[in-house]
Amino acid sequence: MNIWLALIIILIVLGVIIGNILLLKQSAKQPLPKVSNDNNAHYDEKDDKW
Repeated sequence: MNIWLALIIILIVLGVIIGNILLLKQSAKQPLPKVSNDNNAHYDEKDDKW
């Protein structure tokens, strides 16, 4: 029974590792949004004084 438990744990760990690698490959292909000077302009208008 210990062999089956160890095998299941190893398969779960390998599945998580492979899933993370595939997710990184997929996210590397997506373009990043372009940065402009007005991205945070509305935060500067409201200057909260705590």
